[in-house]
Amino acid sequence: MEIKKPIAGIKKSGEVGKTAIQVVERMMNLLDALAEHEESSSLKVLAEKTALHPSTAHRILNDMVACRLVERGDGGTYRLGLRLLELGNLVKARLSVREAAQGPMRALHKLTGETINLSVRQGDEIVYVDRAYSERSGMQVVRAIGGRAPLHLTSVGKLFLSHDDPSQVRAYVTRTGLSGHTKNSITDLKTLESELARVRDLGSAKDNEELELGVSCVAAAIVDDTGKLVAGLSLSAPTDRIQPDWLKALQETALQISKGIGFKGLSKEA
Repeated sequence: MEIKKPIAGIKKSGEVGKTAIQVVERMMNLLDALAEHEESSSLKVLAEKTALHPSTAHRILNDMVACRLVERGDGGTYRLGLRLLELGNLVKARLSVREAAQGPMRALHKLTGETINLSVRQGDEIVYVDRAYSERSGMQVVRAIGGRAPLHLTSVGKLFLSHDDPSQVRAYVTRTGLSGHTKNSITDLKTLESELARVRDLGSAKDNEELELGVSCVAAAIVDDTGKLVAGLSLSAPTDRIQPDWLKALQETALQISKGIGFKGLSKEA
């Protein structure tokens, strides 16, 4: 009976997974070691702090340099890369928006008695990151925190799409196929383009029972200190309860939140 030996260089799936986890752990250890020093660190110091062989540390650091997580300094040293700053700023922006929005959202909910949502964009969807609502108001329209919905079916999603250029909108349509959820859903490019033009003109957006029948939603933009759209504030309610004057209150609340994260308002010279 012939006993077959494993082919050299081929690892079992479990071994591959274990190796991948080990590499991630080593990368994190190297990042922690780099974070301990304001100045650049040498390969020797990093290898000693992480208990890695210098050749192993060098190989992983090279991969991290390629990803911009680490930068090379003078004399073969290493320091944290700008990619970490970019990622950190994204997280900080989302956290600061949520923190700035909580008080104004509660006040708007108290005024209207309806559900107030805070959403951000992730790819081709919006993600609900916070909400203000109560159980005492009877029928409620509540989106779970962390829930997602297609851009073209939501008021906040339309705000984000209205800031994309035409080629980006067409690419979105190609990727998603504009699938609909109700008879009111927008499912063709021409209608979507007309809707986005309306959003740009009004400075606000509406979901007219496009995600869920019987439920409408209005949204206003939240912008950062540079005027960039970073989140959307929306009010969701049964269609027959929507009041026209709520839009003004919603826009004022969105502006209040924008100012809370550094927006100074439009220049008079603009």
